[in-house]
Amino acid sequence: LALCDWSWLQETRRKIARTYCSPKLCSSNYGLLDSIASDELEVFLKSLAAITIHGSECVVQVKQPLLMACANMFTRFMCSTQFDYGDHEFKTMVRTFDEIFWDINQGYAMDFLPWLKPFYVSHMRKLSAWSVYIRRFMMDAIVSKRSSYIKAMSATMDNSCQGNDDEIDHEEEPTDFTDALLINLRKEPRLKMDHVLFELEDFIGGHSAVGNMVMLTLSMVATRPHVAQAIRDEAEQVTGGQRLVRLYDKPDMPYTEATMFETLRVISSPIVPHVATEDTTIRGFKISKGTCVIINNYEINTSPAYWDNPSVFDPNRFIHHKSGAKSCIRKPEYFLPFSTGKRTCIGQQLVFGFGLVLLAGILQRYEVKANAQLAIPEARLALPPDTYPLILTPLNGSL
Repeated sequence: LALCDWSWLQETRRKIARTYCSPKLCSSNYGLLDSIASDELEVFLKSLAAITIHGSECVVQVKQPLLMACANMFTRFMCSTQFDYGDHEFKTMVRTFDEIFWDINQGYAMDFLPWLKPFYVSHMRKLSAWSVYIRRFMMDAIVSKRSSYIKAMSATMDNSCQGNDDEIDHEEEPTDFTDALLINLRKEPRLKMDHVLFELEDFIGGHSAVGNMVMLTLSMVATRPHVAQAIRDEAEQVTGGQRLVRLYDKPDMPYTEATMFETLRVISSPIVPHVATEDTTIRGFKISKGTCVIINNYEINTSPAYWDNPSVFDPNRFIHHKSGAKSCIRKPEYFLPFSTGKRTCIGQQLVFGFGLVLLAGILQRYEVKANAQLAIPEARLALPPDTYPLILTPLNGSL
């Protein structure tokens, strides 16, 4: 979905997804997101508590349980399905998506020179095997059960509408994103099951971006305890120290969100290429229709022309401090972590929403430190599937 050219199919799939990926603050879907994020945060923190000792620091491989929490947030919201962290198939699915996310962040020569593909045969086989596994998991665990329900529902409605013109335009109400996809599959003859499955897989796979971003942000604050404490202080102010942070708290937590922004700026992961839809000229340089255009995101995010002291990790650069009013997020027009325009990442609201709840929740419960010198890669949002651990120390009196 992210890498295909613009077409009626792309427009249709984004339209279906928009209700679920960009819900309004007062909508029922936003309320559902808040409930799921809070509930899954509790499950995740219990899994961490099982491997940490109160008052003692523990070296913990945080990434895998963190990714499982993110995956469950996505599957619960989009598929009404929750998995146990001990489920072998679920763990394998999460690992496979993470392998793909790491791979797509590498930037192979073949990505720019397609004629090199014959030299990547073994690599393509590995990617194909990952895709086959994910497709099987989605079909077995989610779609196969749901599609039979949709068929039964459609048959019932078709029978009830026979001979009654007033009911022919009756709309099925999807219960979640998966329902919406399958209902649109029946209504739009140009849509195929493959289109639906690729969209579902792409959006569920978005949990890898959330997990890797939170892991990278934890890595940044692990060596900057003043940043971690500022997030705790903000959470304390918002919650009164009586509960864990919720999604509804996000508007009142600009520093926590700014910390994620600053992580994305420092990491400077390349954004998805665009393709020129017509001949044009930029500053005298001719660009022909069909030309692939890639923004130098790293240069923009690290240039002194745009940022004061760009080598310094400082979340405050994304905060607008108003005199006599509460602070708010400031996002400069030249900060493009999820691209821009009609091809901007449609799931970024989920990324920052789930990410903020997980980041703040972890720091409300634990002091986070680096186990050793952290090998944080440049110019990519992904960490290796088997990455470094972090040191977690339960906080006295934590929630």
